[in-house]
Amino acid sequence: MEPMSIREIMQAVGGRLLGEFGDINRMVGRVETDSRTIHAGSLFVPLVGERFDGHAYINAALEGGAAGCFTQRERESYLPGKFYIKVDSTQKALRDLAKYYKKKFPIPVVALTGSVGKTTTKDMVAAVLGEKYKVLKTEGNLNNEIGVPMTLLRLNHEHEIAVLELGMNHAGEIDYLSAIVEPDVVLMTNIGDSHIEHFGSREKILEAKSEIFHHAKSDAFVVINGDDPLLNTLPAKLPYRFVRVGGSEGLDYRAVDLESDGKSRMTCKVETPHGQFQVEIPALGDHMIYPTLMATAVGEHFGLDWAQIADGVLHFAPTKMRMNLLHRADDITILNDTYNANPQSMRAAVEVLSGARGEYKAAVLGDMFELGPLAPALHAGVGEYLGRAGVDCLVAVGELARHIYDAAKATHVKECYYCATKEEAKPVLEGILRPHATILVKASRGMAMEELVDYLLKITKES
Repeated sequence: MEPMSIREIMQAVGGRLLGEFGDINRMVGRVETDSRTIHAGSLFVPLVGERFDGHAYINAALEGGAAGCFTQRERESYLPGKFYIKVDSTQKALRDLAKYYKKKFPIPVVALTGSVGKTTTKDMVAAVLGEKYKVLKTEGNLNNEIGVPMTLLRLNHEHEIAVLELGMNHAGEIDYLSAIVEPDVVLMTNIGDSHIEHFGSREKILEAKSEIFHHAKSDAFVVINGDDPLLNTLPAKLPYRFVRVGGSEGLDYRAVDLESDGKSRMTCKVETPHGQFQVEIPALGDHMIYPTLMATAVGEHFGLDWAQIADGVLHFAPTKMRMNLLHRADDITILNDTYNANPQSMRAAVEVLSGARGEYKAAVLGDMFELGPLAPALHAGVGEYLGRAGVDCLVAVGELARHIYDAAKATHVKECYYCATKEEAKPVLEGILRPHATILVKASRGMAMEELVDYLLKITKES
């Protein structure tokens, strides 16, 4: 964050000073929410949730070097030389500060949402735009009511474009985030079953995702997945300039002649309204055409030529634990896709495994959460897909994964193992490991399946 005075911060959030501190012209150059990693001279924001209250850590943050803090209530005592800004809500104050701060930088904002592929698309779009512009992008998965404001507070005068991922798990959250970022460009990746436990149907999920348009600029440029039937209903409803991308005939941006080396990369021809060009994608899976095409559409919108777009695609690097390809000795490949999972992303990952080069293909799959009463059937659907994809082995881990196991056995996957816990899975992994194997590891974030990736790295050798 570029420095702001205490006076300006108070004006931005409608706060008032508590205690005896009087130097409201003092400058603050950082905002933080974690008292354990505080930096000298920063503003500490004590967030309040159902199970925590950051106010308990105000003294620790201030004693650790923070210059001051927001607070929702009066304090019994005030540390000398520290400022305290009273606000009604520390989360709202963080939002208001980020929205005020963003207005200091009149740069275009690309905002994206969807059920699957948001982070990959964000990384691809940022890689392409980075060939011409200085880009601020969402780091990792900081796409919520706290992460988006904290990302905006990283803006500085070197940035020329921002690429921001907007996530949700309840109605109203995308509206909240869209009001902060006010997007100039909107990308929507797809509508799937993620969070269907809270919404009940894909139509309701589309309705919640469409809140991104509530605060989009009136002349916003919109890019949607043209192969998604629900997203295809939007152009008739909304007064924006839409372009559609995908593999179907008649779309504005298409990928054709897709070829994969089965190991680490693919090539395809990209067709745009202005012609066609060849790209090399440093990732696997047919689903990678969507982030590539969305990045192409955004790149053309911002004046990049095809050589710059192709270079940007080639420089794409996925976020950690997002289909990271780990090559080991004996021609063993580990596909680390453990960051999160839902039925659509599970099938996409299995498709990558199916098309990967290797004599033996194993899927180590865990529970998918937030699917509500549909969870058994949706897990079983993944198991059935394993059989159709020709995967050699399944190691199912977790309570819900029992349904993946049962369906995979019924569809004649050659080897099926069920493990209630990750500890039970470790000796099974030792037993299936062999030369020329490709092993996919994937589950919802709460399963922390990266522990099994670490174990596979431990029992294999570097290539």
